[in-house]
Amino acid sequence: MPIMKELPLVPAERALKVIGGRWKVFVLYFLFEGPQRLSELRRVIPGVSQKVLVQQLREMEAHGVVRREVFAEVPPRVVYSAAALGLSLRPIVGALCDWGRLHADELRALDEPVPPATSRARKAGTPARPSGDERPRLRG
Repeated sequence: MPIMKELPLVPAERALKVIGGRWKVFVLYFLFEGPQRLSELRRVIPGVSQKVLVQQLREMEAHGVVRREVFAEVPPRVVYSAAALGLSLRPIVGALCDWGRLHADELRALDEPVPPATSRARKAGTPARPSGDERPRLRG
C-alpha cells in the first residue's frame, strides 16, 4: 500500500482530511448498516465509478476508518466494514445529515438562479445585485 502523506496537525483539518472526499461520507453511512461488498456499495451510491470508489476505500483503510477483509475463495470475495475508528464517526455523520435536512430549504434557495436585471437597470449602470449580496453557488 502506498505511503500516505502525514495528516495535518490541526485536529479539525485532520478529521476533514480523513472523511473529506466526494464519496467517503456515503461509504461510511452505508457501512454503518453492516459489512458491504464493493458491488453493493456501487449499487447504493449512484454516480460513483468503481475506480474512484476503490481509491476512496483504500484511503479510508489506510487511515484506519474502514476494514477490508479478503476471503480465500474462487473468485476472491472482498468485504468492507467500518472499523472501530470509523464507527466513532457515526454521531458526526449523523449530525451532518441532520444539519443538511434542517437547512435544506436555505441551501436550495442559494442554488436557485438569480433573475436577470431589468434592461433599465443595466442602461443606468446599476448592478443587478448589490455587491454585498453576492453568494457562492452551491452544487448538489
